[in-house]
Amino acid sequence: MKKGWQRKQLGELAELKGRIGWRGLTAKEYTKSGPLFLSVHSLNYGDYVDFSEAFHISEERYIESPEIMLQKDDVLICKDGAGIGKVGIVGELPDRTTINSSLLLIRSGEEIHPKFLYRCLSSPYFQEIVNSRLNGATTPHLYQRDITEFPVVLPPLPEQQRIVTILDEAFDGIATAKTNAEKNLQNARELFESHLQSVFTQCGEGWVETTVDKISTNLDSKRIPITKNVRTSGEYPYYGASGIVDYVGDYIFEGNTLLVSEDGANLLARSTPIAFSVSGKYWVNNHAHILKFENMATQRFVEFYLESIKLDEYITGAAQPKLNQKALNSIPIPIPRSVEAQARTVESIESLQEETQRLESLYQRKLAALDALKKSLLHQAFSGQL
Repeated sequence: MKKGWQRKQLGELAELKGRIGWRGLTAKEYTKSGPLFLSVHSLNYGDYVDFSEAFHISEERYIESPEIMLQKDDVLICKDGAGIGKVGIVGELPDRTTINSSLLLIRSGEEIHPKFLYRCLSSPYFQEIVNSRLNGATTPHLYQRDITEFPVVLPPLPEQQRIVTILDEAFDGIATAKTNAEKNLQNARELFESHLQSVFTQCGEGWVETTVDKISTNLDSKRIPITKNVRTSGEYPYYGASGIVDYVGDYIFEGNTLLVSEDGANLLARSTPIAFSVSGKYWVNNHAHILKFENMATQRFVEFYLESIKLDEYITGAAQPKLNQKALNSIPIPIPRSVEAQARTVESIESLQEETQRLESLYQRKLAALDALKKSLLHQAFSGQL
């Protein structure tokens, strides 16, 4: 430990306040206006506590707990449920604000700077301690007494201020860099999508309009679903609506085909591809249509086209969206008449897709590096190395 630094328990440096034995609110007790009532959702938006999604409660329920009425620079930590360990610091706040029973209020004493305390509780060191002290098998829980005993490595106040200033400046820069990387990542994806739209909406000479059933053979009748408890593990991919769901010991298809999602929420959400080419030896269940084309250029062209358009008007079922075979066959597809022209179009799309994927990988690595840098700075700050 550096000279002049001390090791103390959190309870020696701050006052901890939580709701103990308090009658919880029912849904009917929330009001349209009045004091704010915070939950863990207010800790999801960066360093400072966010009040935009807080509930309102009556004045009567608010004044039941005067000891946990929030003040500027209070630190909040979630001690229950899925958000356990999340931390936020209170900046400028509405006049009357309190917290629910899943949060704990930590109010700094004279020996510790509020922002230093917040950064300390946000550091990997403290999050490791949080994870080591979790209690409750079904619902994770941190007891207030455990948080009170958290060890804090404490420098003198001027050093705390210096560390806070350095971290604030560094994290502002990291936040700006992350925003730029995320925007560049989005731009790369939008550029590729825009190129697809231009390819398929500006049909040139020699293009025709057709449908899936006229340019492919449907192999749905050969699909065989296998429930998980009777599958034999093996080397062959077992495909479902959104890709590989398992590996099995046998196969029923071989060669190049195009799989198209038949059902599932992803038909509307489109968080993963709904059309994807597969090859080799594999098994397909009854959640994906399987289409065989005479040549790979046509297959890839149809794959890119289906990925570029919305399918909402062809999908039935509210609870379980479904693209049945008849609806899939009715989708109009503009396509060059000659296979050579199809291949040239596919080649240009694949070239841009490859560059887009390279950029996505680059920006994802930058985002991961920025997160790692933030953790490294916090580690250095609270081990005396900053």
